[in-house]
Amino acid sequence: MSVSLGTRSATQRLLPLVLVFLTSGIATAVVGPFLGMFLSTAVHANPFQVTAFLITASLSSVVMSWALGRLSDRRPMRRTLLIAATLAGFAGTGVTAMIRDYWVLLALTATVTAVATSLYPQSFAYARQVLQRDDPARAAMGTSALRTVFSLAWVGGPALAAFLLEVGDFRYVYGTAAVMYALAAFTVARWLPEVEAPAAPRDGVKISARVPPGMYPILVAFTLLQTTGVLGVQAMALFVSTDLGGSVGDAGVVLGVCAALEIPLLLWFGWLGTRFPLRRIIVAGAACAVVYQLTAVTAASVWQLGAGQLFNALFIAAISGLGITYVQDRMPHFPGRATTMFTNTNAIGQILSAPLFGLAQNYGFRLAFAVNLVLAVVGLVLLLIARPAVRSSGLGSGSPPEG
Repeated sequence: MSVSLGTRSATQRLLPLVLVFLTSGIATAVVGPFLGMFLSTAVHANPFQVTAFLITASLSSVVMSWALGRLSDRRPMRRTLLIAATLAGFAGTGVTAMIRDYWVLLALTATVTAVATSLYPQSFAYARQVLQRDDPARAAMGTSALRTVFSLAWVGGPALAAFLLEVGDFRYVYGTAAVMYALAAFTVARWLPEVEAPAAPRDGVKISARVPPGMYPILVAFTLLQTTGVLGVQAMALFVSTDLGGSVGDAGVVLGVCAALEIPLLLWFGWLGTRFPLRRIIVAGAACAVVYQLTAVTAASVWQLGAGQLFNALFIAAISGLGITYVQDRMPHFPGRATTMFTNTNAIGQILSAPLFGLAQNYGFRLAFAVNLVLAVVGLVLLLIARPAVRSSGLGSGSPPEG
């Protein structure tokens, strides 16, 4: 039996969701950075198998999230999907803590783990529906705040995983992730009420699920920009140590500076999103991506790359914090589908970055940032020329009109 949504404020209803973001964020943060190491050292997979595993994980995530995103908007089942995703995460990490057979793990990541990846977009879609109902003017701020919680989990998650590997092995790492998913599942089941189906037929009329004209160039732009972020992180340590004469520790400091700047900027952009058109802020964020990649390409020392992290953090905060709301505004009856469309741009970016990283390994890691510069420029141009309209539905976020 679902709980009435009219008994508590939006803030009170979103507090349990904060715990879901924190626990699921820790779960992904302890396993994500060390997945390649796990496959290589614990599973003893060869380079081809590792590559196949990572590609399979990304592709299955895209497909499963897309299918569940489409399904979630026409039936009152958002809470049910959140429970299913958290339980899938619990099962996937729990089994991985014990199993070391490559083919079993590959099948697991293509099915159960793929269901777990839908937790991220479905959580944002749930938050969107709560905010639309009770506080639409603060949808952008609420989304950015939740994204900040996820970022905070990633600040401590990798360090926690490193500690667990020092005192134990990957059973500790995946066991911890399983506990986090279990806490997330309990939180959803205990405190989150079900929400209505935003795209359910009204007065016998089925709401069109057609993607608004001009939306696909925006999604391509986001994909290209997300690719630059993934490729930049992958190449950072090797670029700093081989091209800039620094150490792996220096690369960690550079990435840490970006993460530290990103968190307050997410909140700041969320506040700006309640006062200025989201499109302007996102375009400005893409422009910062161009500036950062140009700084990286021309950097001659580690400190120059570190100084450029301000522009990198501005870019990440604008795109990751407001991009979800920007896409949701254009498909207000389909928050699950819209959020999944945005989050899948990151998964596709991970796939695209793999061959680009291979090129950088052969021709120098500065090439990775040169490629990123081209991708960022193309992404910025697409954002400038594409202006998809917000659908008239009475369900908008309350953000200022696009200019």
